[in-house]
Amino acid sequence: MTETRTRQRPAAVILTPSAEARIAHLMGAAPAGAIGVKLSTPRRGCSGLAYSVDYVTEANGLDERIDTPGGAFFIDAASVLYLIGSTMDWVEDDFQAGFVFQNPNAKGSCGCGESFTV
Repeated sequence: MTETRTRQRPAAVILTPSAEARIAHLMGAAPAGAIGVKLSTPRRGCSGLAYSVDYVTEANGLDERIDTPGGAFFIDAASVLYLIGSTMDWVEDDFQAGFVFQNPNAKGSCGCGESFTV
């Protein structure tokens, strides 16, 4: 009999501890019915694609799911190819706060940093 081994697939996006903490904070303040937070890359901005993080109220079987200590994190199925190998961080300083992405697939971005191209 042949033994079959299944290797676990790595997550499409690596979440830093700071990003996981922010997801936990968001889920603690989530509206009723929210089951997690979802990352997508809608078409908008100067360079074509932008990062969007929103609450999600129902799971889509095609979306990537990462279970974090603070709740479920989903990645839009249509966005996974643009995000593979990316790192998502949460950064706060005296003047601004937000998710920051290091995306090896991005070939360029607009001057304001709001959108990117692959």
